Amino acid sequence: MNAVVRALARIWVPLVIVLVVGVGGVIINRFHGVFGSGQDTGGGRAENIVSTVPKYVTYEVYGPAGTAGMISYVDEHAQSQEARFSTLPWTVTLTTTLPSVFANIIAQGDSPELGCRITVNGDVRDQQSVNGTDATAFCLVKAA
Repeated sequence: MNAVVRALARIWVPLVIVLVVGVGGVIINRFHGVFGSGQDTGGGRAENIVSTVPKYVTYEVYGPAGTAGMISYVDEHAQSQEARFSTLPWTVTLTTTLPSVFANIIAQGDSPELGCRITVNGDVRDQQSVNGTDATAFCLVKAA
């Protein structure tokens, strides 16, 4: 019996450590179940963001009536689009449910006065006007 007591005297500390680690692991695992840490929340991936609120982005070009020219703008899919106009004002409205949209318009006309405006849901986000021969106006909204 004396040999058993000596063996226990040497290994009691490692046995207590193993027991504490095991009980701690079980308790932590139970807390994960209670507080929901084991659930997959999507990890913040962008493809899980779905907006159902429509956003209206309106491009406007204004100047003297009878002004003709060309417009380049970025659509709701970030694709470049071109349009020609033979009179002003010119306007187009894009509708999207994307969380953010890059809005950009460049207009060049044959009059000495020209302006552009970008509105998002009715709020003017950028507006520029220029005076000069064959005027060119540029408006930009980095995140609409």
